[in-house]
Amino acid sequence: MSAVTCGITVSLDGFVAGPNQSLENPFGEGVDGRLHRWMFEQPEVNAVEIDALSSAGAFIMGRNMFGPGRGAWDETWQGWWGDNPPYHAPVFVLTHHPRTSLTMHGGTTFTFVTDGVESALAQARAAAGGENVCIVGGAATINQCLAAGLIDELRLHIVPVTLGAGERLFEGVDDLTLEPLDARSTELVTHMKYRVIR
Repeated sequence: MSAVTCGITVSLDGFVAGPNQSLENPFGEGVDGRLHRWMFEQPEVNAVEIDALSSAGAFIMGRNMFGPGRGAWDETWQGWWGDNPPYHAPVFVLTHHPRTSLTMHGGTTFTFVTDGVESALAQARAAAGGENVCIVGGAATINQCLAAGLIDELRLHIVPVTLGAGERLFEGVDDLTLEPLDARSTELVTHMKYRVIR
């Protein structure tokens, strides 16, 4: 069976986004790109890890990862990424509000799942055709998947900044054991890969 992986950038104090995420501040107030400098300022140095973020047969994300809205959908909103999102595969978006699937350029199709993360994972596995499924965020979705024992491999990209508040990784996740598989540091980030022990 294919593996379920998760890759996420995290601050030293455990946050994947700052507080009050919005259209104007997609990564939260006060973040100003500090979490993702490693991707945009040094893409060649971090090319393997950047490629791994979008290498899967299917993806799962929370609604907040797809867009800033709450409640009923604004059907004109098609994600943060423009017409050609970086996934190029099926993406399953967890939400409480139904929405028709959205097909984008480059092979990305967003399917909006209202009946829970287990259903999203079953659909993602079927769509992945034997390839891995990747949980791409945000923190609440990752924490839900970790707490339910759904993630096999966790890839943390730890940046040397602290945020002090926001969306915290591992919130509500008890009794988690991680087996280190790999570690590599660059000027702006430390890449850690772990097997999740159940």
